Amino acid sequence: MTTRSQPDIPPMEKAISPAAEAWSMFKQNHAAMLGLIVLIFITVGAILGPLLHPTDPFEMVWAPFSPPGEEGFLFGTDYLGRDLLSMVIHGARVSLLIGLSAALVSIFIGVSIGALAGFYRGFVEEILMRVTEFFQVLPTLLFSMVIVALFGASLTMITVAIGVVSWTAVARITRSEFLRIRELEYVMASRASGVSNTKLMFRIILPNALPPIIVQSALMVGSAILFEAGLSFLGLTDPNVVSWGQIIGSNRQYILDASYTVTIPGMAIFITLLAISLVGDGLNDALNPKLRAR
Repeated sequence: MTTRSQPDIPPMEKAISPAAEAWSMFKQNHAAMLGLIVLIFITVGAILGPLLHPTDPFEMVWAPFSPPGEEGFLFGTDYLGRDLLSMVIHGARVSLLIGLSAALVSIFIGVSIGALAGFYRGFVEEILMRVTEFFQVLPTLLFSMVIVALFGASLTMITVAIGVVSWTAVARITRSEFLRIRELEYVMASRASGVSNTKLMFRIILPNALPPIIVQSALMVGSAILFEAGLSFLGLTDPNVVSWGQIIGSNRQYILDASYTVTIPGMAIFITLLAISLVGDGLNDALNPKLRAR
């Protein structure tokens, strides 16, 4: 009696999670990976730098305008004789903290307004979109200057001021994604099964609307850092903390005599914004299904 051999069944391929697929796409973008490495280096330097270089950024340690490398001061000293390296390290903490916090404020406001407008439509959408357009046409720098001037130049108020004037792009992206996703079959089925509006918005629609919001959020961190630098350059900053913009603003009148006092923190801002922009482009390529399919 002969036994019939069983046909070979090919092994099933292991399903790849969307996050793993996005990370795989992101790794293929060499510019984005370079930006991520630079951004991690800056973040680690901002966190651990004060431990490795514990000089007080407000302490006058040497003669003013000592050039970089003189007497062991890698970045030199500013117009008051303060260690510029210590100021840049401590300034990184403040600039990154304000950038991240302001971006979170903008995301919270923008996602809330965009989600409500895109989900409920009708009268609610009209009112919220008119509010969005009002904030969109406001001169953002001037409006934030007014807020800081009225309520004080603390880090908290600067963060709130930047967040309040920067949320419109997130609101429009969120609204457009909600308008698209709310008409899909699985959302209609969930609505027909009696799922509440709150669960529909934040448990079903919002997770599927996150990819473009994440990309915009990454870019907003860079915009907030640049915004804070502009306010600090104009003197609207907390005098008890050091930020990159504050370093540039306090040394701007000596740019011809000691250009490094402005160039070094300016390069720190430029490199950070470039790294964030590269990461944002990489996220866009990794999370955009149209680009991922190519």
